[in-house]
Amino acid sequence: MDEAEARRRLDETGAAIIAGVERCLPTWAERQVDRILDARGRLAAADRRRVAHEARAAGLAAATRIAGELNTLLASAPEDQRATPLEIVRTAVREPTAVLAAAGVPHVVRDGFDERAWPGDVYGLVPRTLGDLGDAELAPLQLAWGLAKAAVIRGRDRA
Repeated sequence: MDEAEARRRLDETGAAIIAGVERCLPTWAERQVDRILDARGRLAAADRRRVAHEARAAGLAAATRIAGELNTLLASAPEDQRATPLEIVRTAVREPTAVLAAAGVPHVVRDGFDERAWPGDVYGLVPRTLGDLGDAELAPLQLAWGLAKAAVIRGRDRA
């Protein structure tokens, strides 16, 4: 694959990741808050509805923030990118974590690896793959993006 084709693939996968994040993150945040509330929270019905509304708003805010950060990352030259899309997507735990904390939901017990890898993820929300956002078709995009990025850099090195 030449550099131009690799760049086209990199741009396509980046755009698909951003579109998937924008589409999936709001409902992902809602599902995560619901999951933790089902397991840990004992809220009255009215409080549960309020928290569900806050979770949706948090998901929309996370989607907007993450899409902006991804746009910034993907607009930079591949050799200057110091993060991956998945690393940025994993920061989406901030918004639903704030909702759960404000509702007084106790933290979950996590294993040692998770505590070290994601110390701020006190509710165990971090997505392991892009597919964890709720669309299995997103999962392979991280790998496709990485391969395309490597091909662009390799093509530049050859030139």
